[in-house]
Amino acid sequence: MSIQVSFHGVALPSLAPASSSLHSSRRLLVRAKAEPSDKSVEVMRKFSEQYARRSGTYFCVDKGVTAVVIKGLADHRDTLGAPLCPCRHYDDKAAEASQGFWNCPCVPMRERKECHCMLFLTPENDFAGTEQAISIEEIKETTSKI
Repeated sequence: MSIQVSFHGVALPSLAPASSSLHSSRRLLVRAKAEPSDKSVEVMRKFSEQYARRSGTYFCVDKGVTAVVIKGLADHRDTLGAPLCPCRHYDDKAAEASQGFWNCPCVPMRERKECHCMLFLTPENDFAGTEQAISIEEIKETTSKI
């Protein structure tokens, strides 16, 4: 059996076990998921900026962290209808999104200002930057190479 994989539209070499005796022409094509919509990225960017100001928290000094988390939230907003925390593993994302505990801002963030994703950092956190804003251009530029 041969497996053909592509990542962001780039075909990767076929994977076939050394002892494969199957002569099937069937191939499994695995595609990377689509990018989140521009609208959802913008909604989550604005939300993140407003929540940072309201909660007295700051974005990570490495804006790449902020950009990736915002895009992850936007992707979950598009696919699940809720901004489920993109930095955790879930057995059932849809069920978690409907429960709301890990929807951004999650309960640990609201109650204790603990953001697992490092999107909202308190000033005393070693990784906290000084900014509470990020442009859509910064998000696109930072994540374009991923």
